[in-house]
Amino acid sequence: IHRKLSIWEPMVVYLPHVSCGPGLIIDLMKRIAILLWSVFLVLFACFTLSSVNGSEEHSWKAGTAKSVITPKKQVWLAGYGYNREPQETLHELWVKALALQDRNGQRCVLVTSDLMGIPRYMYDRLSRKLKKRFNLDRSQILLTFSQNHCAPRLHEDLVDYYPKDPVQTGLVKEYSDKLEGIIMETVAQSFAHMSPARLDIGEGKAGFAVNRRNNAESDVPEIRATGKTLEGPVDHSVPVMAIYKEDNQLLAIVFGYACHPTTLNFEKWCGDYPGFAQIELEKNFPGTMALFFTACGGDQNPLPRRDVLFCEQYGKNLSDAVEKVLLGRMKPLPSELKTAFELVDLDYLDPPAREELEAALHAADKDKSARVRIRASWAERMLAQMEAGKPFPSSYSYPVQVWKLGGFLHWISLGGEAVVDYSLRFKKEFGPDTWVCGYANVLVAYIPSLRVYQEGGYEGGAFLYEYGLPANRWAEDVEERVAEAVHRLV
Repeated sequence: IHRKLSIWEPMVVYLPHVSCGPGLIIDLMKRIAILLWSVFLVLFACFTLSSVNGSEEHSWKAGTAKSVITPKKQVWLAGYGYNREPQETLHELWVKALALQDRNGQRCVLVTSDLMGIPRYMYDRLSRKLKKRFNLDRSQILLTFSQNHCAPRLHEDLVDYYPKDPVQTGLVKEYSDKLEGIIMETVAQSFAHMSPARLDIGEGKAGFAVNRRNNAESDVPEIRATGKTLEGPVDHSVPVMAIYKEDNQLLAIVFGYACHPTTLNFEKWCGDYPGFAQIELEKNFPGTMALFFTACGGDQNPLPRRDVLFCEQYGKNLSDAVEKVLLGRMKPLPSELKTAFELVDLDYLDPPAREELEAALHAADKDKSARVRIRASWAERMLAQMEAGKPFPSSYSYPVQVWKLGGFLHWISLGGEAVVDYSLRFKKEFGPDTWVCGYANVLVAYIPSLRVYQEGGYEGGAFLYEYGLPANRWAEDVEERVAEAVHRLV
């Protein structure tokens, strides 16, 4: 009653403590009659709303499925620019799928994963396969990855990032091909398991994300210990969606957070803090599937880090925030779904010149650091393409996506490592019922805002080569082009 009739104010009948008399008894009887009539009206309204909402409340359809994707062979772990061979499994890695359908038959599927990224060829190929098998266009498919750095390397992702090793190249290709099949079958199972459902949303807070551009990692513990304020923009919101089955049992929890999962850098398979958060939620809500997406955390780190205890604590902080939302008052999502998608051309600033590439190649003879080695490997590929007479592309086709759920929730999804400014901007422009997801569909590169671009540094400077792109930097209008596309889609 409280959830359905939240607009009703509590009713109180005031009976003063005075001596009894005939007039008072008559007045008291009138008050009791009014109270009984009020109770009748409340119960009638409750019955009426229950009758109406009984048919509306579970007019979504939802289905879930998940699959283990922890490699069985010694594929190197992803990220950090050097070879890390796994020694053990701290906990399993997962790919999870949530299929949704509204009252009009409009469908979509969300795929979350404990991967570091999805390479472009895999995204394109999965999109074609999902179109053929389920008649889903790209606007209806949202493939996300947490950007977990304790996940396996994938074929053609960060092609210059790791030392050359023919054995690893074969293992990575074999695993990547198998992964595609697992994703397809997981999506198929989620559609096969669809049944009537109700969707509610809410928002919590978790405070462990730190803007790494504005705070030295070594200074953060002291800043926090002294109660001082950390610098730089952050987005500490925790968007939450709860999916309930027809019997009102919790089927799935979708939640997000704007922060890199880079707490750990050791040689173990695990899902970093999002993995621990999902495990905690699934333990506390048996039979429920927890799905995590990384929001615009391109310039956000969990600090302090490099210890499993920190990782577990961040996961617990996040799961606690989600549970608080689930136990509070959430907003129901009417059964209405609209999807939109666009590939936006993001221009490169300058193609690399031969002299620059040759200099980068020779620099690796003296400097053996990871970044110099990565740049030399990139330069070698660019020179080979140049000598083969293949022109460098002038832009990248960047995926931008919007889902509108319930007629009011805008879920904006951006490819690559979008910085937090995008989340803050779009929430301001489209209102509080706006979710902004980074790390969607493809791991292309960092996507800086104009502010970050002009400041430079790792997220905004000339580092596109690390992602294998044929340029050092984006053109300055990158935020403008992304924002214009978002506005068109919304």
